[in-house]
Amino acid sequence: MAHIIVVGNEKGGSGKSTTCMHVGTGLARAGFRVGCLDLDLRQKSFARYIENRAAYLSKAGLTLPSPFYMDLPEIGPEALAEGENIYDRKLSEAVTALEATSDFIVIDCPGSHTRLSQVAHSLADTLITPMNDSFVDFDLLARIDPETGKVKGPSIYSEMVWSARQLRAQAGLKPIDWIVLRNRLGAQQMVNKRKVGAALEELSKRIGFRVAAGISERVIYRELFPRGLTVMDLKDTGVDQLNMSNVAARQEVRDLVRELNLPGVQHTP
Repeated sequence: MAHIIVVGNEKGGSGKSTTCMHVGTGLARAGFRVGCLDLDLRQKSFARYIENRAAYLSKAGLTLPSPFYMDLPEIGPEALAEGENIYDRKLSEAVTALEATSDFIVIDCPGSHTRLSQVAHSLADTLITPMNDSFVDFDLLARIDPETGKVKGPSIYSEMVWSARQLRAQAGLKPIDWIVLRNRLGAQQMVNKRKVGAALEELSKRIGFRVAAGISERVIYRELFPRGLTVMDLKDTGVDQLNMSNVAARQEVRDLVRELNLPGVQHTP
């Protein structure tokens, strides 16, 4: 069966789609078959990213390893069993179809609580939660005492992950490997970074996730979206000399994929 990677966070702007694209493309470049789903049915940033890639590669006459994207299937109400949720059925059929041709399935969830997101979390073998390095994003994971800075208890998103873990345990499935990514780590505000880092380390021990460095705030990530490219593709598209920022970006993506500790993955090109 395909290993399912879910990228989720109930807050927009945390870098979920960029993370999905770079992880998915990194795995494809390493020789794996990667299927993709975008459950943000309104914005569909991940889907557009992959569409942009196909259009650019076709126009440029290039062939590069790429993840395969699938829309959720159309299902009429007459096809549902009594009491069956239509979104459960759509997601189940899409995952089943991708599993036949994929080593990994990457699922991007919306920045809000939806039925699709809830069900997707229960399917996750690996759960990636990108967050900006601030207490605004941290609030989705846990509540903080404003006086002491100590963690008071889990918050709404952590409770949803806990529910997903319970569902998997009841079904006899292996536990979710949950990784919280500290995205957009900047060079400034070192005091705030240390406080967020300390709070994450404390919380990780209480509710069971790993902490990893994610994608930094770099112009290159925004510039690549219209062409559907990733930092791993730059040399293949005619960029002979990478600047220091681009080299650092490529290395942080490699480090990220390695940190995920996915089955059979040794490195990314």
